[in-house]
Amino acid sequence: MRRKETKKVIFENIKVLDAGAKGVSVAKAPEGQVIFIPNVVPGDVVDVQTFKKRKAYYEGKAIKFHELSEHRVEPVCQHFGVCGGCKWQNMNYSQQLFYKNQEVYNNLKRIGKIPLPDFEPILGSEKQFFYRNKMEFGFSDSRWLTNEEIASGESFQKNALGFHIPKMWDKILDIEKCHLQEDPSNEIRNAIRDFATEKGMTFFNARNHAGLLRTLMMRTASTGEIMVLIQFFEDDKANRELLLDFVYEKFPQITSLQYVINSKANDTLYDQNIILYKGRDYILEEMEGLHFSINAKSFYQTNSDQAYELYKISREFAGLTGNELVYDLYTGTGTIAQFVSKQAKKVIGVEAVPEAIADAKENAKRNNITNCEFYVGDMKNVFNEEFIKTHGHPDVIITDPPRDGMHKDVVEQIMKIAPEKVVYVSCNSATQARDLALMDEKYSVTRVRPVDMFPQTHHVENVVLLEKRIAN
Repeated sequence: MRRKETKKVIFENIKVLDAGAKGVSVAKAPEGQVIFIPNVVPGDVVDVQTFKKRKAYYEGKAIKFHELSEHRVEPVCQHFGVCGGCKWQNMNYSQQLFYKNQEVYNNLKRIGKIPLPDFEPILGSEKQFFYRNKMEFGFSDSRWLTNEEIASGESFQKNALGFHIPKMWDKILDIEKCHLQEDPSNEIRNAIRDFATEKGMTFFNARNHAGLLRTLMMRTASTGEIMVLIQFFEDDKANRELLLDFVYEKFPQITSLQYVINSKANDTLYDQNIILYKGRDYILEEMEGLHFSINAKSFYQTNSDQAYELYKISREFAGLTGNELVYDLYTGTGTIAQFVSKQAKKVIGVEAVPEAIADAKENAKRNNITNCEFYVGDMKNVFNEEFIKTHGHPDVIITDPPRDGMHKDVVEQIMKIAPEKVVYVSCNSATQARDLALMDEKYSVTRVRPVDMFPQTHHVENVVLLEKRIAN
């Protein structure tokens, strides 16, 4: 049975009104339905061809521009519009900050439905390009060809090392220059691709599950240290060592060169044995004289400069005097815990990932910090009455949960023990708003400050201070 095709509709002279979720912009059809359109900027006037229709909205693409928005800028990246990574690169930075601030405000107001103070100004990023300290690329023998490349009639190398095309799990766009990570990131990636191709090494085929080279990860630090990790699908010692020796000889500044042999169905590293080839198995990040070791599996904020700003805001919101017992929930590698420890009596960090807690303990030792303790456990299970009884009643809680927000049991426990202050750091203001609504019975939101960690994208972090209400 043939699948029913969506009837394509063209709407003319449509004004783009707003920037919506996931980096796409929003307009309205003549009859009022919402239209989601990528690669346009609020203020553009366009003709739109739809390719998907639902009851309340369309998805479409701009096929003709009648007017260009005053907020539009020329994208700097040659891959813009195909790669899908930096969807707001055609919008000026001040406007990006405006829409990020609006998203946080709308989520807290509409989902949280709680009284809010005036927001403090969103903190923009000094670096708007080359700010990421971690990048991951995929190898593929099925390179994605752009419309321009197809139209040229030329033949192109089929191997690619780059990013997945959005919604195309088996197609990789070959990246020549990415503007997200400082060099030598681009030089290293391109050199690996060219050398492997020249030597006839096979690139991964996701459909057939075959090929030698699978993924490439690069991590950099503000100290100048560099980690390179190549994931091989097949165990081919001769070619593996040929490639790794080439990389290390060509880029002697690499601090850590590692590899993985992974023949399982997915390419996640967290259950893999990572093998050190040259150098050491971590790089060092520095912040206010503190040093943090970052290994291949470590979680660390991917914008080092803005992470520092985020942590300073969190510390300021906590308002520590040196007498407080602080709990740092979802502590990761203990970065925030150690960052605030100088101004606290004691900090207790809790995290579900054992390797992260091992890193946290090692970092505290490296930094000669003696007033931090770290514990492993699933937050909803470990953060209980017995834990509080053992470690003491916190004066301040700092929480930085994953995108899903805090488990309801964790929220309930915070409400039960009711510390004077809760500093809530979030990468998803929608789930943050849900949690704030649950805490509204005992806490007032007294400060809010969004922080832009990811220029050229729609992502935004947010820091909220909750203070316990005075009982009547």
